[in-house]
Amino acid sequence: MVFDFLKGEFIDVISFLDDTRDTMVWRFERRGQAIKYGAKLTVREGQAAVFVHEGQLADVFGPGLYMLETNNLPIMTTLQHWDHGFSSPFKSEVYFVNTTRFNDHKWGTKNPIMCRDPEFGPVRIRAFGTYSMRVSDPALFLREIVGTDGEFTADEVSNQIRNIIVQEFSQTIAKSGIPVLDMAANTRDLGRIVTTAINPTVAEYGLTLPEFYIENISLPEEVEKVLDKRTSIGIAGDLNKYMQFNAAEGIANPASGAGAMMGAGMAAGMGAGMAAGMGAAMAQQAGPWGAPPAAPAAAATPPPPPPPPATTLWHVAENGATNGPFDEATLASMATSGQISRASMVWTAGQDGWKMATDTALKRLFDSVPPPPPGK
Repeated sequence: MVFDFLKGEFIDVISFLDDTRDTMVWRFERRGQAIKYGAKLTVREGQAAVFVHEGQLADVFGPGLYMLETNNLPIMTTLQHWDHGFSSPFKSEVYFVNTTRFNDHKWGTKNPIMCRDPEFGPVRIRAFGTYSMRVSDPALFLREIVGTDGEFTADEVSNQIRNIIVQEFSQTIAKSGIPVLDMAANTRDLGRIVTTAINPTVAEYGLTLPEFYIENISLPEEVEKVLDKRTSIGIAGDLNKYMQFNAAEGIANPASGAGAMMGAGMAAGMGAGMAAGMGAAMAQQAGPWGAPPAAPAAAATPPPPPPPPATTLWHVAENGATNGPFDEATLASMATSGQISRASMVWTAGQDGWKMATDTALKRLFDSVPPPPPGK
């Protein structure tokens, strides 16, 4: 019984089964950290084992099964001046490092980024996306980031990585010279440029970013409203039509100033016409007893009919490029011919980022389009 107790004081098998999805480093716990000479070390795929002996980084093991002896502990053997006859237990801390990818981490600009656009001049933009990270140098990561933390998770380093991304993204956007309106079509190239700029910095932490995505680049809301107005002018074609368009919007929205002014003008015109009509009628009635009846007043010129409502124009994203703008009639024809589908990404002025067609007002275009045949 005493022999079993003493035997249990030393570690015979060292391994780590990770049942979480965010643990990056885990320290193998044992009272006194006593490891039996010749013990088995199991390092699974997606792991690395780092030995820390008396506060110094020692040997690092990749995936495999190892017998802890002097022939495969070269650094620790050198530190301890072990000879080949060594067989006593030794004390050492063992850290298991997860070397798989940690996916779907978010990044985004907390404050707008100032950049100079060749068309609009100085503008402010925001951006957000996702990235994945992986430990590329377990020993360096342990020394620079983890320290003596017995259980280190991805959330503990994600804030630092996010700050690095935002800093490099800001500098890349400022130097790129890509017009703001063309950035949506160049997010893949921008992502590669940002990743290339970031990797040397994160490599100093023993990390790498195998994936980096820019999901959206947007302008401030007030700037988007000005762009919407500019688009409306382009649709109208000239200033007169644009004024008619604004007048029509004012009639549809009586609360606006244009609607009130238009309503007042129409009321004045209607009042003048009614007065002229009543005066003519009274003159005709007085004709037989007095002066001859006056000539009938000229009919008031009716106001011109309001212009048709503005057509909503849509842009379609395909293979990293944008096409359009298209009106709904054209998109309906494209849906029938299969040029666009329910999953096509579309955007129109005022919409918050790109969305699938079925998540927008274009959903009705596909109500009469049959789904793909079975087996496709």
